[in-house]
Amino acid sequence: MQVKAPDRTAGERPLPRPERRTRPFRATAPRWWRSRTVKGMGYAAPTAVFVAVFFVLPLLLVGQMSLSDWPLLAGDRGVNAPENYTDVTGSALFWPAVRFTLLYTVIVTVVLLGLALLLALLVQESRPGAGFFRTVYFLPSALGLASASLLFWGLYSPTTGPLSRVLEKLGLVDDPVSFLGSPTSALLSTVFLIVWKFAGFYMLILLVGLQRIPHEVYEAARMDGAGRGQIFRSVTLPLLRPSLALTLLLCVTGSLLAFDQFFILTKGGPDNSTVTVVQLIYREAFQRLNLGTAAALSIIVLGVLLLLNALQFRGLRRADES
Repeated sequence: MQVKAPDRTAGERPLPRPERRTRPFRATAPRWWRSRTVKGMGYAAPTAVFVAVFFVLPLLLVGQMSLSDWPLLAGDRGVNAPENYTDVTGSALFWPAVRFTLLYTVIVTVVLLGLALLLALLVQESRPGAGFFRTVYFLPSALGLASASLLFWGLYSPTTGPLSRVLEKLGLVDDPVSFLGSPTSALLSTVFLIVWKFAGFYMLILLVGLQRIPHEVYEAARMDGAGRGQIFRSVTLPLLRPSLALTLLLCVTGSLLAFDQFFILTKGGPDNSTVTVVQLIYREAFQRLNLGTAAALSIIVLGVLLLLNALQFRGLRRADES
């Protein structure tokens, strides 16, 4: 006798099958990767490799060159320390280049940071036209230094440049002006180029620092009866110290490493009066074909930069603690 399955009516639905509970898939990391130290080392490894390949190894190579007889076309001929250092410091151009670089650094730092702070104070408030002037002041910074130097080289030209012709038409001069013909005019012309190009960049850094100062501090100073000069000396400058420190560090370092502007505008002239230390490195390496003395001078410049930066940081820490 066969048992028939019960007939399902048309409106009856089959009973749902019980669902299987599946455990969610989780990618479990190895135990060694769960350590925060290992993770940090893994994330920092690409940067560490980049710094090692493009900074540490070249620095070690430069150190080896500075202690060796290393012509550009002949390669390493063996250790000759400290001959490279004595030769480069005994050069006739070394101390004049050092003095000129320091003079240029002082002039550029004072003029550039003073003008940048003035521009930042002028465009600090949100008033009509402030955004336009911020853009105009910052626009020269978008131009490369080599391109800006070539532009000013054309402007300064006494034969084809427009500046000399404008001065002649205005009756201010009788003959074409050679802006790069004397040591003083060449220095001041180069300083004008650098100030024109970088004033907007440093203005932007200082402007960010000014906008981070709370308005409540200014209001409290005004309620205490402080004037504009007192507010600037006692409130603005102390609270703006981190931004001023950054701009000072960048300006001093960039001025001590000046090369492009003098190489394009003056080529060290007239009479080697505008030769910077970095230009002297270039001459030793690619004109005298001596990589050993060029590397020795590079190590000296690096040591001076590290010393200056350390002194600046130490002075800023003392100012903050006081």
